[in-house]
Amino acid sequence: MTETRADNVTWLTQEAYDRLKAELDHLSGPGRIEIAQKIEAAREEGDLRENGGYHAAKEEQGKIEGRILQLQSILENARVGEAPRSEGVVGPGMTVTISFEGDDEEVTFLLASREESGVPIDVYSPNSPLGSAINGKKVGDKATYTLPNGRGMTVEILDATPYGG
Repeated sequence: MTETRADNVTWLTQEAYDRLKAELDHLSGPGRIEIAQKIEAAREEGDLRENGGYHAAKEEQGKIEGRILQLQSILENARVGEAPRSEGVVGPGMTVTISFEGDDEEVTFLLASREESGVPIDVYSPNSPLGSAINGKKVGDKATYTLPNGRGMTVEILDATPYGG
């Protein structure tokens, strides 16, 4: 599963789409019923101001509703299939190998949405500072991005190939 920032489309494999759809169906159906039952059971315990179980259940309900909204947004903007890619050009769905300036170590990762789970490789978001800096660059190009401490970091793109699973 990968996402492109330009047109706000999330590219999903059929497996990822089905997994996210099943999660949405569960949360918006049985998940809501379960949390409503927890809230009702906690209400019956008495004073809501000092009822930890009630407050925990309400917090869990908020998280579930937030996840439902997130899943709906992802699935509404999803396209099932493979994102258009060019060998040697960094983009979503590509396995990228980089080296950091002043360091001989190479790092390889998948540039994709963080919704992708279960892949046997680190996943970096195209919307992260590093992902944004290297997106669209070609093998041999250098890119600089800003670290959380405000300093700049330069990387060189060593390889960019479509992720093979």
